[in-house]
Amino acid sequence: MGHKAGVDALVTVVQACADRGIDYVTVFAFSSENWKRPEEEVSGLMSLLLVALAKHLTKLKADGVRIRIAGDLSNVADKIRQALLEAEANTRDNSRLTLTVAFNYGGRWDIVQACQRAMAAGLAPEDLTEEELSRYMAMSYAPDPDLLIRTGGEVRLSNFLLWQSAYAELYFTGCLWPDFDGAELDKALLTYAERERRFGDVGASGQGEGALGGAMIDDTEGF
Repeated sequence: MGHKAGVDALVTVVQACADRGIDYVTVFAFSSENWKRPEEEVSGLMSLLLVALAKHLTKLKADGVRIRIAGDLSNVADKIRQALLEAEANTRDNSRLTLTVAFNYGGRWDIVQACQRAMAAGLAPEDLTEEELSRYMAMSYAPDPDLLIRTGGEVRLSNFLLWQSAYAELYFTGCLWPDFDGAELDKALLTYAERERRFGDVGASGQGEGALGGAMIDDTEGF
C-alpha cells in the first residue's frame, strides 16, 4: 500500500513540477540493488508498475509529459520491458516535461556502461573527456540535475545519478515519499533558490566552492 501511495504521489509531483515550469524530473523507481529485497516485494513492485502505467499513462500523455527510461532492461521480464518501452514510444512527441524513470538503474552501472559503449565505438583513450563520456551516459539527452531531493529521512545518494549529480544541490527531508506533494516541493525549491551555486568558482560572496550540485527526485532506494 505504501508503494501504491508512492505512485500516486509521483503523479501529483510531476504535475506540480510541470505547473512550476520544471522541464526535467527523474525518479528512482527501482535500483539495481533492489533485487535483493524479498521476492514477494519485488514481484509486487513489478505488478504495481504495470498497473500504474495502465492507470496513469493516458493522463500523463495528455498533460504533455514525455516518459524516458534509464536503466538496464536486458534482464528485466519481457512484459515489464515491453510496457516501459511502449510508454516511451507513446509519449515521444510530448515536450512539456520529460519524466525519466530510473528502472534497474545504478550510478556505477551507468558509468561502466558508458565506458563500454565509448570503447565499442572506438573512442581512443586520449580522446576520452568528460564531455565525450557524457554522450554515452544513460541520460545523455538531459541536462545535469540542478536539485536532488531525498525523502524519508535518509541522507545518502544510494548509487543514484553519481556522474550527473556532481554539482547538484542536495535536499534531504524527513517527509516520506507518499506524503510528498506540491507544498513539500515548494519547500525544496525555496531552499534551492536561497543557495549560491558557484561550480568551483568564486561567487558573489567572494568565497570559493564548497557545495555539491545537480537535480532530481529520489525516494528511499527505489520507490
